Amino acid sequence: MNKSLGVYSERSATIYVGDAAGTLKTLDAGSARTCVTSPPYWGLRDYGQEGQLGAEDSPEAFIYNLCLVFDEVWRVLADDGTCWVNIGDSYGKTARGDVKVKDLVGIPWMFAFAMRARGWYLRQDIIWAKTNPMPESVTDRCTKSHEYIFLFSKQPSYYYDHEAIKEPAVAQNHHDATGTSYHAPGQSQQTGNRDKATSGPFLRNKRSVWTVNVAAYKDAHFATYPTKLITPCVLSGSAPGDTVLDPFSGSGTTGEVALLNDRNYVGIELNPDYAALSEKRISVAVGMLGNVTVR
Repeated sequence: MNKSLGVYSERSATIYVGDAAGTLKTLDAGSARTCVTSPPYWGLRDYGQEGQLGAEDSPEAFIYNLCLVFDEVWRVLADDGTCWVNIGDSYGKTARGDVKVKDLVGIPWMFAFAMRARGWYLRQDIIWAKTNPMPESVTDRCTKSHEYIFLFSKQPSYYYDHEAIKEPAVAQNHHDATGTSYHAPGQSQQTGNRDKATSGPFLRNKRSVWTVNVAAYKDAHFATYPTKLITPCVLSGSAPGDTVLDPFSGSGTTGEVALLNDRNYVGIELNPDYAALSEKRISVAVGMLGNVTVR
C-alpha cells in the first residue's frame, strides 16, 4: 500500500507502508540520488509492530538485519549516490553475548564497519553535537550529548555539492608556530596580530562537527531528528529534482526537508500510524507554501 502526497513545484512525495527491506525490493534500481535516514535504536523501544528492527536478542543480529535493509538501499541508489545514516548507541541493560550490563554497546561503529565490509565506502563520521541533550541521572560517566551521522557512498567518486553547504568562516588571521600569518581574502597580513576582515562574509568547507539543538516535533511521541540537522545532507547529496529516500520515514522529517528544497521523496514506514503522521507533516509543511494536493 502507498500514499502519494501532492506536488510542490512539480515535486512529489510517496510513503509506502511496510517493512523496509521488503518494500525496497519493489522500487526501481537507481531511482534515488541519496538516502537520508535514522534507523531504530537497538533494545530501547518497542514500536508495537511485528518484524520491527531493534528488538533482536543481540547487537550482532540487529546489525545483520539492518544491513539487509541497506543492501536494498544500495540497489535503489544511483551509482553516484550517497547514504547518510544518523544512528544512536545504547547501554547494556541485561547481559547479552559479549555485552555486559552498563556496557556502551558501540552500535554506530559496529554498523559502520559492517557496511564497509558489504562494499560501501565509509566516507565520513559526522558528530551531531547537542547543546540540549536529554538529561541523564548518572554519576559515573558524562551525560551523552552527541550522536553520529555516517556518510557512505557506492563509489569512490560520487555526487556531493560542497558549495551548497558551505558555512561562515572565521574572518580572522591565524598563525602557525613560526608566526606566519594565514589570512582570508580582504584581510591584511601582519605577523603577530589577529585582524578582523575588512569585507565579507567568507565561507569555508563545512566542518564535521554539527552543533544542532534537539527539536521535538509536537505530534510525535518518539525521537525525531531536527530539520536543521539533515538539511545539509539533502542539499549536498542531491540536486533539485532528485529523489531522496528514507527507509525509516518515522514522522517524515526527511520528506519535509526534501520537498521544501525542491526534491522528490520516497519514504517507507512499518507503522501505519507513523505513516499517517508523515503524510500530515509533509502536507502541512508544503501547504504553507500554498501549493499541495493530497491524493
